[in-house]
Amino acid sequence: MKKKKRLLSLIAVLLLAMGITSEAGCVTVSAKTPYKTYTVDGYGRMEETQTGYLAKSTVIKFGEEFMSNPNDMYVADDGTIYVADTGSKRILVGKENGDLVTIIGDGILANPMGVFVTEENGHVYVADRGTDAVEGAVYEFDAKGKVVNKYTKPTNPLYGEGLSFLPLKVVVNDAGIMFIVCESNTNGIVEISPSEGGTFLGYFGTNYASTSIQQIIYRAILTKEQRAKMVSNIPSTPDNLAIDQKGLIYTITRGDGATTLKRLNIAGINMIKGNNISDVYDEAPAAVAVGNHDNVYVASRTGYIYEYNDIGEPLYVFGAGDDGTQRIGLSTMLTSIQVGKNDQIYVLDSEKCQIQVYEPTEFTQKLHNALTLYSTGHYTESREPLTEVLQMNSMFDYANKAMGRAYQQEENYEQALHYSRLAKDKEGYSDSFWEMRNVWLKNHIVAAIAIIVLLWILYKVVKIMDRKKGILAGPRKVVARAKQNKLISNLSYAGYYMKHPIDGSYGIAREGRASWASSSILLLIFMIEFVIDKYLCGFLQKTVREGRYDILSDVGTIVIVIVALTACNYLVCTINEGEGTIKKIYTYFCYSLMPYILLTPVNFIMSHILTNNEQFIITLINFVMIAWVLVLGVLGMKEVNNYTGKETFKIICLTIFTILIVALLIFIIYVLWAQVFEFISAVFGEVVYRFGY
Repeated sequence: MKKKKRLLSLIAVLLLAMGITSEAGCVTVSAKTPYKTYTVDGYGRMEETQTGYLAKSTVIKFGEEFMSNPNDMYVADDGTIYVADTGSKRILVGKENGDLVTIIGDGILANPMGVFVTEENGHVYVADRGTDAVEGAVYEFDAKGKVVNKYTKPTNPLYGEGLSFLPLKVVVNDAGIMFIVCESNTNGIVEISPSEGGTFLGYFGTNYASTSIQQIIYRAILTKEQRAKMVSNIPSTPDNLAIDQKGLIYTITRGDGATTLKRLNIAGINMIKGNNISDVYDEAPAAVAVGNHDNVYVASRTGYIYEYNDIGEPLYVFGAGDDGTQRIGLSTMLTSIQVGKNDQIYVLDSEKCQIQVYEPTEFTQKLHNALTLYSTGHYTESREPLTEVLQMNSMFDYANKAMGRAYQQEENYEQALHYSRLAKDKEGYSDSFWEMRNVWLKNHIVAAIAIIVLLWILYKVVKIMDRKKGILAGPRKVVARAKQNKLISNLSYAGYYMKHPIDGSYGIAREGRASWASSSILLLIFMIEFVIDKYLCGFLQKTVREGRYDILSDVGTIVIVIVALTACNYLVCTINEGEGTIKKIYTYFCYSLMPYILLTPVNFIMSHILTNNEQFIITLINFVMIAWVLVLGVLGMKEVNNYTGKETFKIICLTIFTILIVALLIFIIYVLWAQVFEFISAVFGEVVYRFGY
């Protein structure tokens, strides 16, 4: 008896500590958030941030009516919740506190899968998939629950006579036009006007079928019979949809990659072009909802909730799947998401048969305030809430990005540049830098032209004076004496090799131009330039994270590559009667780096003065540079070893194969030694344990 009392006391203490309260069909819990909130930084990585939304309450029933396999819901502006209670074949209407308002469609609906309510007249539209015995239809009920219209399969031949009409989700615009997602209908969203009892207007927002190069090749070479056996390449059917106050349609489609979330205008054109940094979309999106600040929410079946701005940039990821603890905020299978007038988020868990309610934190409210101000063109006003957001979390990259864009609109390009760099916003950085560069050019273009003219005049004067009085005779003698030094001579010969690789290769093979010292110096210069260009190049060209330096790893990789390339090429050439020694092979490989050594400083300087629209110049120089290096390496291999073109191709393939074999052997040896070391450590630990025991 005493044990039972202690157990009850313990349960009471736990319930009191968690702060569980119950009112009608609503359970409210005050406890530590059982999930983490993430945002996406400028590098496209998930980073934990402040909690964006707190799980507030859970609705498990309305009055005494429990939900049975619910699949969709709609939350009106007054807080009324409409639930497509599929298992019980009805629409439950209630309040967040669990009060029951009414029941719609009981005895009429067969398989309700989607529900939508018009704010103007309170009409309730229900997407009823139907059953084998009952045809699918979209029902329109008035505010009192009376059937106003029933829309069945369109008779228009453009719909497709062989297609079934199995409505899953429905939204309605201000004109009363219905947009319906139908099961297995890959033509797109069905658009029906209420006129004349339901007029089929066509398909809207059709997804595109993805086609790979492999599929194109297969279809080009296969016979008609073989192509018929291939898996059909058809577009995906949207999974869910939502509509905003402007009449724009939002859809989500599983497996659609960067176009999982679409924002469709009246012409059906997607206004979200994908994210430059991440394309963060869940693999199993279930529902989409439009927020009150030009933001969009997507719920995943697995319990995660994603928030994006109006152009598809990710703001938050929060929530999680239920780990068996049944804690509020954790879900099992989400099928619907809605946003209330006060930014509360409602998510419907079909498996748990409950609705979870989240409310935004102060951090999120400030962010939403900034979003609203910015999207409505109040850029200066948006800076105040953005500043408050950054004071709470200075590493919240989206706030830095928005701050940069706000300063850009104010033409404060220096501050815009600063915040764009913090946010890793290359597009915003490029736009601000372009404006700053224009201002600089306007202020200094005359002086710059004058300096160039003066330098040209000075060059001409010096040239004339040298021709008449030989004023450069002394420096020429110094240069001539320096060239007599063997090391300097070989270094300058690398430049000759770059311009005349065939004659230069002859010098390496026959005239003693192979040099360990000069080749190693060039390799050292190459490594220094590589490191400087990688970590100190212009922001728009940088591919590594700010403040992260792996210089030893970079240098080690270069050394390993050049050693492996030289050694493996020497082994292959020796077996195949090549005339090159290891010294000569090392020399022509290092001399082949000259285009990189000469052109990288040019690219480095240009990376600091070019914008995004001009980056193709750097790309072109990189292409020329790499191609030049490869040509020099191949010609050096051919001429030094006295091979034909066919033999050279064979040697290249054998060298690559040898490098792969050597890498595989090193990996196997490493794994074996790791296991031996682990075994010895285990034995040593066991011995120590035995003796200690």
